[in-house]
Amino acid sequence: MDKTGEGGVVITKLDDLLNWARLTSLFPMGFGLACCAIEMMGAYASGYDLDRFGIIPRASPRQSDVMIVAGTVTFKMADRVRRLYEQMPEPRYVISMGSCSNCGGPYWEHGYHVVKGVDRIIPVDVYVPGCPPRPEALIGGFLKLQEIIRQETIRAPRAVQQIMAKRMKNA
Repeated sequence: MDKTGEGGVVITKLDDLLNWARLTSLFPMGFGLACCAIEMMGAYASGYDLDRFGIIPRASPRQSDVMIVAGTVTFKMADRVRRLYEQMPEPRYVISMGSCSNCGGPYWEHGYHVVKGVDRIIPVDVYVPGCPPRPEALIGGFLKLQEIIRQETIRAPRAVQQIMAKRMKNA
C-alpha cells in the first residue's frame, strides 16, 4: 500500500454499508402542527445545524424517509398524517416530537377533538419528550433513530416484520 492510501480494499457486510448510507443521509418531512414546529425549525437553523448529521429537510413525502410529527394531532388532521405516511417510500421512520403528539398533551383531557397520541394512527419509532422540546432533544431523537437504523438487517426488513405480525394476530 502506498503512502496516499489509494488502492486499498475495504471489506464489510452489505447490511453495514446500507445502514451507514441510510443513517448518514436522513431526509425528514416536517409535519409541524403547533408550537413544537418552532423548535423543529430552530434545530434546522444555524445554531444547531442538523445538516452536520446529514439530516436535510424535504417538503415532499415521496422524497422523505423520516416523518417528524411536531404538535397536536386532531382527529381532522389524523387522516392527512396517515396519508402522508403511506406516501413515503420504505424504509420509513417516524419521530413523535412533544407531549401533544406523544400522548395528546394538555388538550386531550378537556377536548374531544385531540388524538391521544400519534401512535394510534401511524407507528412511531422515537418519542421526543417535552412541551415544547428543545432543539437539543430533537437532535437526541435523531441520534436514537440512527442507532435504530444501525441495527437493521436486509434479511428481515421492518415492513415485512409488520406484515407478518398482522398476519399472526389475525390467524
